[in-house]
Amino acid sequence: MTKIHRPISFFCSFFLLLAALTLGACVSNNNSYTNGPWGTPTRNASETPEALDNKVASPQTPAQTPAPAPEDQSIDFAGLPPVKVGILLPLSGPQGPMGQSMLQAAQLALFDMGYENFELMPRDTQGTPQGALQATSSAINDGAQLLLGPLLSDSVRAAKTVAARNNINLIAFSTDWSLAGNDTYVMGFLPFAQVQRITRFAAANGIRRVGIVSPADKYGDTVTKAFKQNTRQNAITIVKDLRFKPGDPTLNAQIEQFAKSAPNAGVQGFAPFEGVFLPLGGAQAGLVAGGLSYYGLTPNNVRRLGTGLMDDEALAREPGLDGTWFAAPSPRLRHSFEKRYRDTFGSEPLRLATLAYDATALAAVLAASGYQTKGKPAYDRISLTNPNGFAGIDGIFRFGRNGLVERGLAILEIRNGRIVEVDPAPTTFQALGY
Repeated sequence: MTKIHRPISFFCSFFLLLAALTLGACVSNNNSYTNGPWGTPTRNASETPEALDNKVASPQTPAQTPAPAPEDQSIDFAGLPPVKVGILLPLSGPQGPMGQSMLQAAQLALFDMGYENFELMPRDTQGTPQGALQATSSAINDGAQLLLGPLLSDSVRAAKTVAARNNINLIAFSTDWSLAGNDTYVMGFLPFAQVQRITRFAAANGIRRVGIVSPADKYGDTVTKAFKQNTRQNAITIVKDLRFKPGDPTLNAQIEQFAKSAPNAGVQGFAPFEGVFLPLGGAQAGLVAGGLSYYGLTPNNVRRLGTGLMDDEALAREPGLDGTWFAAPSPRLRHSFEKRYRDTFGSEPLRLATLAYDATALAAVLAASGYQTKGKPAYDRISLTNPNGFAGIDGIFRFGRNGLVERGLAILEIRNGRIVEVDPAPTTFQALGY
């Protein structure tokens, strides 16, 4: 593998320091695997994005550049004792392309971190619970001191039982928040704080009356409940609420009824509400937004509000979603990561690859800080839930005592076929007052 010569910045929660990362690292694999074809795999129905609280500012607020930490605070990985970390990914099967992309991102993190005695042990879950059980047992039997992954919720459910039995902490890439707790930390992109962030931002920018169009499924139920709670806290009134069953052939008729029955619908120049909350992604988002426009609720008179599911370049080309605001990690650092990934592997990283990068870098930082302060890797609960948090490709993040990740999010806007940042993400949790 090509050694990375351009360093990347990464903050360690214990010292809030900037590390210059340039050296190589060790990757071992006792399970054979091959690089699968590159492409976007079918999204698992239970795997839906995003996560965290944030300060609200006007879209005109310029992005603030965080002051770099002193160079003499850089982590020195040279000479540190060995550490073993297992990474559990679907390296074969339908999710194989995603697993391969995440593994290569993890390898890139090791080269960036420069921890020569860090041994990453990939194990193939095959995207199944049984495969996850075997992969977890294999990694633990070979000395894993921390586990990263799996990706799919059923695999996490299987792996966490083995990890807990062996008192090994596990940082899962899933978005199933119900799996967190005890020895399991969920790092996937969760919806709760996305909803809080976008609601507070909308209120700060004059949106006081909103409609909701959301799916009647687990994700839709969760984010709609959270949105309603946050609208009450931010003095926003919900005027109309449409819940639909995914795949319902009458959806177009429901959207028509939703639009035409809104207060004062049809009155020239009058919008029934300033915004409409659409916790949707993929083709469904384009379909609903296009229907709203067709029946008079266009982007020109009703602002679309979304979750991290809107963080999709394909959706930026949907005319009905122009002007949509949504909360998600800032893309600025990700763009640099994507270029370095392309330069190294000759392929585009899939979106969730950054999770594997950040988790691997975190594991290296915690190992180093632990060896320097207590003589062993800092993979304990107190270290993992440090309230100062960490910083990675997707911005600042930390784990709560409940095992759920919290993230500092930016506000992004779909504008003329592109996704642009209109309100920056925070650079520390202290700046947010919690």
